[in-house]
Amino acid sequence: MKKMSPKNLIVISSLIILASLLLLFLMGRTPFYQNGPISLWSEDINSDQNSQQLFDPYTFTHIIHGIGFYSLLWLFRKKIPLEQRFILALILESSWEIIENTSFIIERYREATLSLDYYGDSIFNSFGDILAFIFGFYLVNKKPLWLTISIVALIEFLLLYFIRDNLSLNIIMLLFPLPGIQAWQLGG
Repeated sequence: MKKMSPKNLIVISSLIILASLLLLFLMGRTPFYQNGPISLWSEDINSDQNSQQLFDPYTFTHIIHGIGFYSLLWLFRKKIPLEQRFILALILESSWEIIENTSFIIERYREATLSLDYYGDSIFNSFGDILAFIFGFYLVNKKPLWLTISIVALIEFLLLYFIRDNLSLNIIMLLFPLPGIQAWQLGG
């Protein structure tokens, strides 16, 4: 496959991001936090600002998405140039942002995870999550494997310590909810 020019990469990436944000808007997602000032960071995962401001603790899980999608698509590095693998990964991440904000997934989060009061992401937050994904994708491309693995482990550990949740637990609880984990996450 032919390598994509930087200009084409930026244009195509921007169109994918804009299309996903527009779709979220058409799905009825709120553009920004509705109950107060707009902020770049919300640290309290139990507040109504969680998943509403640009970044929150769960943003770090999207860095891991970028690392994971890069790693998965790395297997095709001889057949698909980096730029095109990035576009594929961006489509996957943007699709997750849309799927994550469907009624089905929102209800699943409410019944099976720590996020009992979760009501979906604002479009602003979804944009922040996509930016975090991009950072993770390019981080793993530029850094040695041992550092990338260390970053993933550090993110997972710090999230577990500070908010009693991380990407691994999030996946487990979405797929196979365990009452003991949910009780621990809720402080029991």
